[in-house]
Amino acid sequence: MSYLLRVQLPDRPGSLGALAVALGSVGADILSLDVIERGPDFAVDDLVVDVPPGALPDTLITAAERLTDVRVDSIRPYTGVLDTHRELELIDRVAAASDDRLQVLVDGAPRVLRVGWSIVVASGRHGAYRVVGSSGAPETHAADMPWMPLAHPTALDSEADWVPQVWRDMDTKIAAAPLGSTGTVLVLGRPGGPGFRPSEVARLGYLAGIVATVLG
Repeated sequence: MSYLLRVQLPDRPGSLGALAVALGSVGADILSLDVIERGPDFAVDDLVVDVPPGALPDTLITAAERLTDVRVDSIRPYTGVLDTHRELELIDRVAAASDDRLQVLVDGAPRVLRVGWSIVVASGRHGAYRVVGSSGAPETHAADMPWMPLAHPTALDSEADWVPQVWRDMDTKIAAAPLGSTGTVLVLGRPGGPGFRPSEVARLGYLAGIVATVLG
């Protein structure tokens, strides 16, 4: 069984090695690492770790947080290995698609950006509406999206009045980015968190901007 572990740890030599040793002490093996954010004295990393059959994820949290100044932000089941070229591969798939390019985008975005679901929304005569959604997108649609049109990528208030109650019940964190000047927006949902870090919002914006250029 593999898990995606988001960890905040001191940004100093030896911290990651100490974390690897701590996780190894409970039988976990780090398969891959992705740096999400760096501050003046801390780093936030996503680690895919493999654990023995029957091992409880709580043991990973306990092992990591025994270290000084280490905090586990979230832990989720995960299949596959993180790939630093994943955004480029998704862009390539969108560019190569003969039709339904937006569907290719929303189908690939959740894995690339480590979220639960993604949708593309647009504004019409009767307000905002969903254009396409990934397989994990909720069946309950937002009836109103007062933040549209959207000028810049942003993390949205997940407790705002426009957010459907079922999304709130699942503690869904939401981020969005405009697909160029088309008026359409790529929206990401992460049920159960964690919240979107500024670096993740920036990455979403870069991806949406490049895809918008590809879509022409």
